This record gives sequence, C-alpha cells and structure tokens, in this order.
Amino acid sequence: MISFDHIQAAAARIQGVVLRTPVLRSEAIDTAIGASVLFKCENLQRMGAFKFRGAYHAVVRLDEAARRRGVVAFSSGNHGLALSRVAQMLGVSATVVMPADAPAMKVEGARALGAKVIVFDRKTEDRSAIARRIVEEEGRTLIPPFDHEDVIAGQGTAAMELLQDTAKEGPLDSMIVCVGGGGFFAGCTVAAKAMQPSIHMVGAEPAAGNDGEQSMREGRIVTLPEVPATICDGQQTVAIGERPFAIFREHRCEILSTPDDTVVQAMRLAFDHLKLVVEPSGACGLAVLMQHKHRFGGQRVGVMLSGGNVDAGRMARLFNS
Repeated sequence: MISFDHIQAAAARIQGVVLRTPVLRSEAIDTAIGASVLFKCENLQRMGAFKFRGAYHAVVRLDEAARRRGVVAFSSGNHGLALSRVAQMLGVSATVVMPADAPAMKVEGARALGAKVIVFDRKTEDRSAIARRIVEEEGRTLIPPFDHEDVIAGQGTAAMELLQDTAKEGPLDSMIVCVGGGGFFAGCTVAAKAMQPSIHMVGAEPAAGNDGEQSMREGRIVTLPEVPATICDGQQTVAIGERPFAIFREHRCEILSTPDDTVVQAMRLAFDHLKLVVEPSGACGLAVLMQHKHRFGGQRVGVMLSGGNVDAGRMARLFNS
C-alpha cells in the first residue's frame, strides 16, 4: 500500500520540474454553491494536466538500463501526452497507445514531442494487451496511467500542495477529485488523509461511466460492459485499478457521479468566473459539486481542476449544444 512517505519522496524528486499550480477562488461560485470552494488548477500544469506529475516521477525513478530500453504507455490522452514530454526531457524513447477517437490535440501533441503513437479502436481492442505485447517484443518499461505506485505517488503531490497552500485559512472539510482509473484520487486520498485525517474524500465520475461509484457501493471492482459514452474522454475507463480501489476502501472514500450536461455547465462556470479553460474530465469535480451542492453547504471544499486539454472548436460546440 502506498504511504504518505512515498508521496513526500515524490514531491522532493519532482520539485523544480513539476509546476506548483495556483489555488483560485471565485465569490460568484461560492455564492452559487453555498460553500467556500478552493480550486487547485492542474489544468495549468505542464502539458495541461495533473498527469505530468505521475509520469515524470515514474520515469525519473527508472534506472539507466531501463531508460535506454525506453517506455510504453496506454492512455486516453493526457497520460500519453505527459509521458511523451517527460521522455523528451529525459532523452528516453516513448511509445504511446492511444484510442483512435482521442482528441486530436492530444494525439498530435504526443507525436510532436517525439513519441511513437499507436492508435487502436477502444470498442474492439484491448489497449493494455497492445502495450504488454510491445513490452515483450521491445523490452520497454510499461508506465500505466493509474495502477502504478510511482504514478499514484506523483499524482498525490497535488493534494499535498493544496492542503499546504490553504492551511492558513483553516482545514478543508472535503476534497473532490476526478476518477477515471483512480490513480489521481488514490494519491490525493493518501496525502490528504495523512495531513488532515478528518477530511472527506469524494471522487467524481460522469454518470455514464460510474464504475467507481458502483464499485464502492458493491464492495468489489465493477467492470462496465462497454466503454462509456461520455464527453469526459479522460474518464472513459471501464474499471478502476486494484491499488486505487484498495485505497478507496481503506479510507472510506465516496464516489459521486454527474451527467454530461452538468459537466458542460461546470466548464462554462470555470470559464466565466475563473477565466480558465478546463476540459470535460477536468471539470467533473466541479460538476459533482454543482450536482450535489446540498451535500457541501457551508463547507470549505477543495476541488481539483484536473486538466485543460480541450481545443477551442470542441469547447465552442459543447457550449452551444
């Protein structure tokens, strides 16, 4: 099980490379929600998402022999984009397995950074099987997007920063973090519960892909029968990872879901009042807060804005839909 010591060690390794993203407030959003909301802006992280934290930490931990052989990852988009940048920075060869329907800016961004991108059909092909075959054939090290100790530890540094940067104003009552495979929420949970044991940790999922919510309800990992149809492309996973699920159960986390139309409203709210571009998955935490605001009335709530990789055309189409 990943400990707070792992996350503190990760913070030391990534310091000076990973950005310490700002925490923003909006009086208008506070009034609309009926709570004091503090936004950790990982949409402003390098490569536009929290994924850079875990990717950098995992690759920098590899020995020289492993770096020479290169790395491979499967990704819905942001992890592949982040790993491509990390590999470029550290002089490591990278192959990224990404779905054919991933946002073009993420696929082309990875290619532009020097990674070899292999596209697949997420409805008919198994991305992890493709990556494992590359490991066997080429000897690369697999850096998965969420079920990996070094990745989870790196992601957890975001929650540590949030609590450090808001401590003077008092403790947070709750923290809301998006959930896809669960690595980000798991790392944030370990950090937050170590620093502030009373905090309530809430995961955020799109309603069409609420496998995490179902898993917590049933006490086992629930696998969806097909890739969920949601605008939250970073959360189109069919099951959460084993390590994250164990962490969620140990710390009695809660996972809540929200429909896609509320995600779009959250994107617009962030754009209008925080002046931030946030992608659908990145806005899922705020959308859950909006959907379930009666649960958080009067609280101090930390919300992770996890990513901002959405192009202007798609954002306009979502806003006008």
